[in-house]
Amino acid sequence: MISITEEISVPSPPDRVWEVISDPSAVVSCIGGAELGPSHDDGSFDGTLAIRFGGLRVTFAARVSLDLDESVHEGRLTARGADGQGATRFSAGATFRVVEGESPGTSRVFCDGEIKLNGKLAKLIESGAGMVVSKMTKEFTDQLVEKCAPAPEPEPVVTPEAAAEVEPRPTGLFARLRAWWTARRSARRGQTAPRAKNRSDEALGQGGRR
Repeated sequence: MISITEEISVPSPPDRVWEVISDPSAVVSCIGGAELGPSHDDGSFDGTLAIRFGGLRVTFAARVSLDLDESVHEGRLTARGADGQGATRFSAGATFRVVEGESPGTSRVFCDGEIKLNGKLAKLIESGAGMVVSKMTKEFTDQLVEKCAPAPEPEPVVTPEAAAEVEPRPTGLFARLRAWWTARRSARRGQTAPRAKNRSDEALGQGGRR
């Protein structure tokens, strides 16, 4: 028999984690080598899982049932099946629940289960189960955290009209010097015009006195 007891920390709110972990298709996508098959009228569904034990790769096919209690974020999974050659049969049961984490906006997922094996590959699978379960748990945790993360906000779209209204600021030493010189010349021109007008008025005044 293989026992599984895991605690997973997820940096997302419990409602979001429950939304993902209660969706069979989302859970299967978090497990390498797993595939989701057709569903049945009783709510159960078929699934396959390929696992490598040392140099041996074994593919299991199973009928899976899932009972969910959304009010307390708890669920129970049961599965029965066999490997592709029918040499080893198994039955599995697991309960899982999602609770609030230690920090606001985080969660913890608790999972307890056991797998019973019968057949010629039972001892081989049980001997390598510890390493396989540890590896699968890490992969599942990484995928679950990624799936529960909020989608990135889209960057604002800048229209050509809006971009034209934004005056680019000069960058670089030469660009700043050029901008300073242009501003200085504009200021000098603005001061020169009134002086020329004053001299003309004075000349006209003197001509009038003559």
